Amino acid sequence: MFKFWGSQEQDAQQPRPQEASQSWYPPSVVGSSPGSSRPGTPGSSSSGFGMNRPSDSPAVHVSPAEAAGVISLLKDKSVDDLRKLLSDKDAYNQFLYSLDQVKIQNNIRDELRKETLQLARENLDKEPRTMELRNQCRIIRTTELAAAQEKLNELERKKDEMLRSSSPASLLHKLQEAMAKAEDESEALHRQFLDREIDLPTFVQRYKKLRTTYHKRALIHLAAKTSTG
Repeated sequence: MFKFWGSQEQDAQQPRPQEASQSWYPPSVVGSSPGSSRPGTPGSSSSGFGMNRPSDSPAVHVSPAEAAGVISLLKDKSVDDLRKLLSDKDAYNQFLYSLDQVKIQNNIRDELRKETLQLARENLDKEPRTMELRNQCRIIRTTELAAAQEKLNELERKKDEMLRSSSPASLLHKLQEAMAKAEDESEALHRQFLDREIDLPTFVQRYKKLRTTYHKRALIHLAAKTSTG
């Protein structure tokens, strides 16, 4: 009698190398020896139906509950059905895709694929608007931004000039220049009077005004210089 579940015996009486050679599974899935015609049991270290994978495949972690569900489905199948799963790839795929776990994974994959395609379509629809905004930014950067930058630089230069002209040292220098100017005008007026180019009343009126201006500026310059020093 063919013993399937929980059996560790080797079926040496009826070796079927032809069936093993025709299987599309790797040797680790078909059985522990080329002559074995019995599908491996879930507890067997050599087969473990549907659990073992070729050495170059990524490891698949299956929970005990999922494994128990698959085993319960396989336990109700006849020996011929189990052999067909091992030798017929279409039958195996049909059984595989009927599992709830596989259906769930396929549904998730399909949903992700639909969402990805939808996002790609939306991105393509937005591409003309994106290009338009990029061109507008380029125009602003090359025209309006350049003009605004030039105006800003001009305002910065004016601000620096105003700060320099309003500094205490600059104001003292300007006040000193104004004092020298008043002094020069007084000397020039005095020469004019000596050369009889102007009369005495005119000389006194203008000379008094120039000297008053000079002394006011001199006092302001002295006071400012003292406070800043």
